[in-house]
Amino acid sequence: MRKGIIILVLCFCCAKGIAQETQTTEQQIENITEVNESETEDDSYLQTLRHYQRNKLNLNSASETELKEFTFLSPLQIANFLSYRRLFGKFISIYELQSIPTWDNELIQKILPFVMVGPAISMREDVGRRLRDGEHTILSRITYVLEESKGFKRRRDTSATSFYPGSRERFLLRYKYVYRNLLQYGITAEKDPGEQWFKGAQRNGFDYYSAHFFVRNVGIIKNLAIGDYTVNMGQGLIQWQSLAFKKNVDVINTKRQASILRPFNSTNEYFFNRGAAITLEKNRFQVTGFASFRKVSGNLTVDTLNAEDYFSSLVTSGLHRTPNEQADKNAVQMNSFGGNVSYNDGNLHIGANAVYFQFNKPLQRDDQPYNNFAFNGKQLTNMSVDWSYTWRNMHWYGELANHNRSNYGMMSGLLISADPKVDLSFVYRDIQKGYQSIFGNAFTEGTFPTNEKGLFTGASIKPNAKWKLDAYMDFYRFPYLRFRIDAPSNGQDYLVQLTHRPNKQIEIYTRFRQESKALNYTDDGELVTALVEPVIRRNWRTQIQYKVSPSVTLRQRLDVMWYDVGGPLESRGFLAFFDVFYKPQIKPLSANIRLQYFETDDFNSRIYAYENDVLYGFSIPPFADKGYRYYLNVNYDLSKKLTFWVRWAQFIYRNRMVIGSGLDEIAGNQRSEVKVQILWRL
Repeated sequence: MRKGIIILVLCFCCAKGIAQETQTTEQQIENITEVNESETEDDSYLQTLRHYQRNKLNLNSASETELKEFTFLSPLQIANFLSYRRLFGKFISIYELQSIPTWDNELIQKILPFVMVGPAISMREDVGRRLRDGEHTILSRITYVLEESKGFKRRRDTSATSFYPGSRERFLLRYKYVYRNLLQYGITAEKDPGEQWFKGAQRNGFDYYSAHFFVRNVGIIKNLAIGDYTVNMGQGLIQWQSLAFKKNVDVINTKRQASILRPFNSTNEYFFNRGAAITLEKNRFQVTGFASFRKVSGNLTVDTLNAEDYFSSLVTSGLHRTPNEQADKNAVQMNSFGGNVSYNDGNLHIGANAVYFQFNKPLQRDDQPYNNFAFNGKQLTNMSVDWSYTWRNMHWYGELANHNRSNYGMMSGLLISADPKVDLSFVYRDIQKGYQSIFGNAFTEGTFPTNEKGLFTGASIKPNAKWKLDAYMDFYRFPYLRFRIDAPSNGQDYLVQLTHRPNKQIEIYTRFRQESKALNYTDDGELVTALVEPVIRRNWRTQIQYKVSPSVTLRQRLDVMWYDVGGPLESRGFLAFFDVFYKPQIKPLSANIRLQYFETDDFNSRIYAYENDVLYGFSIPPFADKGYRYYLNVNYDLSKKLTFWVRWAQFIYRNRMVIGSGLDEIAGNQRSEVKVQILWRL
């Protein structure tokens, strides 16, 4: 009775609107693209969110592993959720979430579209029901650039030796069967622009195929993967193949957390395993083993002197268009084996991880000073121990790893809920210059976890429901040389973001970020290999979002960039866009449009901006030079089983008559793209 009265009161206090978990994700993906200088093709996270939108997670039976699928949940928030459920029993209403410590209204609004409260149902469903009662979907997407690039024009020149022999469209075809979160299987096929199709180098049709079969919760079998899957262990020092975020405005979510095994059906052609894997769970112990046998693309070199071919690097782009790219395709056999043993007792987790890689040809990197400690050879072994412990309002986690038993890497983090209105985050890393991993993806400044020491501190302060302040400082050092940095160097990164929500319809945030990172250059701006100087980059952004009605939302952003402030490479950039989202309830039609202007002095002051796209699609192009950008997305439900999307996007540059470079060069000042997608639910 007492619990029912509390819930009744909470019902009147809870906000009625459902805000999707979008803006934080957009900023996280923008940051990944900016650091790596290339867009990720991993849409697995978007697929996961979409799955839980259609098949809501029952909070009365949700496991810790399932809750980790929502990356906006911190370890402390997950631990508090599980403790609350153990103490008070099953949830009666979704509004009861407001009673959980560290669960504020903003977090609840993020998770509401993906969860529900109902009778706890046993996850040990019979095999027949899993195979019979799931949802079959077929997704088809085609993308086409109207302007013809040099690579396609040159194929008509009989004297040309380098050109794109294939057709100009990008084509994706994906079939997937899903029953709740218990069974999933499917196949993905993709062809990139310029790759041939059912002829030439691709006589088997698509350039890329991926198939997977994944089962969860069958007796002591927690996960079983056959085909393509990803492996995520510890804090990413030795292996993390799923999408993982680094520094961003969500300063509290610094910990890597996901199921060790996950199904893979994305279009990324590199970051996955191909073979078989299994996770067994009994009482407090969990054991995982995996084996992978796959061919990967590599820059192959014929060594006539030593009579043994080698490769100088692995190719991760997934593009196989020109003869050179086709020659690199599947040139290297990469086998890997590994596993994990972990103990989980409520608030305590301890795990031991290992992975072994074997190549059929040796890796021999370019003879450059920054490669002196890089991995070379045919075999690589990584082992690590990871841990986490929750005590009251604190969560401590970390991982200690080694490479071939001689080089070490360590990182450790601490999350503190100092007050219902104040959350703190600390991450320390110390990774030796000789430490190497193939699929490492940790919370580091560099793309890979190697040659780095640093301390990250973040704070999130919410004085009331209308205001929020997020800030972080990151101080790091690279003890040895890096690409374009010919000496040990230091760096600093600062961010402050103030968010104001005066009511349910308006959200305003303003953000300032400054980063100082070393680079080789001289006083006249020419890059050299002797002088290393700090380059300061500053960025200021303000965004306003206004929900005009239940069907219409407006968004406006201003972005300013200052590069190498006071230095010889000094440049500036500016970007502004205006979005309109139209999504009426119940009706089959929805759409959004963006109008944008950008102006930068050069490519150094480029600005990245997340663009809405068709379902499971997104783009984060770099904006440089002067011009306009606009796009229109339209979504229409033809029936309950058939959904249609179309997208039109165009660049219009003001003072350029050439776009791109090399074989991707387009004559003129416009680049136009059309995309059509159909989703069929069988």
